[in-house]
Amino acid sequence: MLKCRKMSSGNSSESVSFVLAAYGNVGAFKYPYFIIILFWYVSICVANAVLIVVIHVDRRLHEPMYILLSNLCVNEINASTSLYPLLLSQMFSDSHEVTLPWCFLQMCCMYTTASAEFCSLAAMAYDRYISICHPLRYNVIMNTERVFMLILVVWMYSFLSFIFSFSFIFRLMFCGNIVNNVYCDHKLIIRLSCSVSVHSFISDIFFVLLSIFIPFSLISVSYMKILAVCRKTSTENKQKAVTTCTPQIVSVSNLFVGCIFHSTDFSLLAAHVPGEVNIILSIYLLICQPMLTPFMYGFNLPKIRQSRTMLLFKRKSISLFSKRVL
Repeated sequence: MLKCRKMSSGNSSESVSFVLAAYGNVGAFKYPYFIIILFWYVSICVANAVLIVVIHVDRRLHEPMYILLSNLCVNEINASTSLYPLLLSQMFSDSHEVTLPWCFLQMCCMYTTASAEFCSLAAMAYDRYISICHPLRYNVIMNTERVFMLILVVWMYSFLSFIFSFSFIFRLMFCGNIVNNVYCDHKLIIRLSCSVSVHSFISDIFFVLLSIFIPFSLISVSYMKILAVCRKTSTENKQKAVTTCTPQIVSVSNLFVGCIFHSTDFSLLAAHVPGEVNIILSIYLLICQPMLTPFMYGFNLPKIRQSRTMLLFKRKSISLFSKRVL
C-alpha cells in the first residue's frame, strides 16, 4: 500500500501519496455513511443555492448586504466541495490513497475558503457599520462597484494568506504517508516530513494572524461602534440592528467553536473520546457552518423571508394556472 520513491541524496524515501487511515474502521457502515454524507452535501448545496437564487431573482435584494451574503453562500458551497466529494469517493476505495497534488489542492481549497469565511463576515460587518452608523453616506460608500471590488479583495486576500502561510509544504520531503484522518490535515502531513521544521509553527501563527485575527478585529471594531450608536437610538432602530446583526454574530461564534475543535489535538484524548467523535469534531466547521449560514439568514432576515415566500407562491400559482389551461 505504501508508495514511495527513492531520494538521490540518501537511503530515505519520499512518499508520493498519502493513505487516509481513518477510513479503515468504516467496514460495513460504508453504505449508511455514504447515504448520510451525500444527503448532507446535497442539502448544503441546495440550501445555499436557493438563497443565492432568491437574491438574484428579486431585484429588491440587489443591495450590498445581500450581494455579500450571496458571496458567503458561494463560499459555503466551495468549502463543502473541498471535503465531501473526497469523503464520498473514499467510502468505496480499498487503498484510501490520495496523491500529493490532490492533497495539496484540498488543503488549498479548505484553508482559502476558511479565510474567505472570516473575511466575508468582516466585509458584512463593515457593511452593517456603514449602514447603521453612516446611513446618509451608505449609498455612496457601498455602491455596487465597490461591493464587487470588496468581494474580489476578499478572495485574493484569502488565497494569498494560504500561499504565504503554507507554500513551504510544497517543498517538503515526506518519509511517511499514513494520515490518521479522513482528509488531508496539514498538521498531520507536516509531521510526516523527513525533517521537522520551525516553519510549521510559524505558518500556523501566520495563518491565524492573517485569516482569523485581522478579520475578527475588524468585525469587533465594527460591532463595538454599532453598539455605541444603537445605545443612543430609538427602540425600533435597535430592533432593526439586532435583526440584521444577529446572524453574523452567531456565524462568528460558531466559527470560533469550530476553530477550537480543529486546532485541538484529539489524539491526546484517544483513550477517552471515540475515534468517530474525534473525526466529527475535526470537521465540525464543514458540517455545521455551511448549513447554518442559509438557515440563519434565510429565516431571520425579513426581506429574504418575504422574497422566498413570494417566489414559492408565484411558482405555485403559475403551475396551477398552467394545469387549468391544459
